[in-house]
Amino acid sequence: MAFLLRALTADDAPQITGLNNAAVPAVPEMTEEDLDALREMADVALAVIDEERPQQVLGFVLAMHPGSPYDSENYRWFEERGGNGLYVDRIVVDGAVRGRGLGQVLYASVFGAAEAEGRSEVTCEVNVEPPNPGSLAFHSRLGFAEVGRQATKGGTVVVALLAAPLPQARRELAGD
Repeated sequence: MAFLLRALTADDAPQITGLNNAAVPAVPEMTEEDLDALREMADVALAVIDEERPQQVLGFVLAMHPGSPYDSENYRWFEERGGNGLYVDRIVVDGAVRGRGLGQVLYASVFGAAEAEGRSEVTCEVNVEPPNPGSLAFHSRLGFAEVGRQATKGGTVVVALLAAPLPQARRELAGD
C-alpha cells in the first residue's frame, strides 16, 4: 500500500468529520461546518490517502501559523507563550490503519512546512485527562516534549502542551 498526501477539499468533509468524531475524546468533536472553518484558517490542511483508493481518506492534519484568528484555548496558550511555531490543531489516523506510519507521513509534511517557513518549532497538545498514552508516546518518539499543561473545556479536559524544536525533530522523524 502506497500512501499519498493531498490538500483537503470541501468534498472530504463527511470523511474527515467521521474520522475526527470516531477519535473523540482524543480530539474535540466537530461538524462539517466546524471543519470548513478550520480548513479555511489552516495553513496546512492535508489528507493522507492510499493511491489505489484515492477517494478514501485514511488520515488528516490541520495546522496553523502564529497570528491566526483561531480561538482554541490551546492555540491561544501557544500564542501567549510566544515563539515561531507551527501549531498542529489536530491529526487523526483511521483506527483501521494505525501503526502503518501514516501519522509519521503527516508529521513529516508538517515538519517540512515548518522548516521551509523558517519556524523554530512544531507545537500541539495531547490529552492527559482523559488519558491518551499512545499519542503521548508517539509524540515523544517524534521529538516533542512537554512545555506546559492546562485544563480546558471548563476543567473537563487536561492537556499536555508539547513542542518539537526544528531541525532536531526532523532528524528524529527520519530516524537519524
